[in-house]
Amino acid sequence: MKTKATANVRQRILETAARLFYQQGYPLTGINQLIAEADVAKASLYQHFRTKDEILLAYLQQASQQWFQQVAEATASGTTPKAKVLAVFDMLHDFLVTENFRGCNFQNALLQLPPEETQVRAFIQEHKVRIGRVFNEILNDTALAEEMALLFEGALVSSQTIGNPAPVATARRVTERLL
Repeated sequence: MKTKATANVRQRILETAARLFYQQGYPLTGINQLIAEADVAKASLYQHFRTKDEILLAYLQQASQQWFQQVAEATASGTTPKAKVLAVFDMLHDFLVTENFRGCNFQNALLQLPPEETQVRAFIQEHKVRIGRVFNEILNDTALAEEMALLFEGALVSSQTIGNPAPVATARRVTERLL
């Protein structure tokens, strides 16, 4: 059974990892830096995670859970399928302008992982597929949901590339015309 103190240490490690992985990248974040900045003992870190890849996976799992909670909250306010889909694009836009956006943490991690790290890669791929399922649940149209997912992901990557959220606004306008 986990004690509150043990859970707090785990959460502190994950919060520190989230910040460091996002700000400086997975390969440039060392275990010693993570231990120092999380203010935990090396034994405590290894009590919770055997490897840096396990920390990355746990961080991405937590980020995915939070992301889809935000998607659920955004779509709950929509009264039509169109309004729900547009709310997802609005949520992405709001995220990009309120965060110190350094790109999609899932895409960043995927690009930085060694090819042999299949468990984290599989999780990232599943996370990305899930957005298409969200659109399909809203629209009940697989082909249209795939198009929305492509617009969403393309806008996300394009925003990272050019350093501003304009592609999300463009993708939203295209979505509005398609729906």
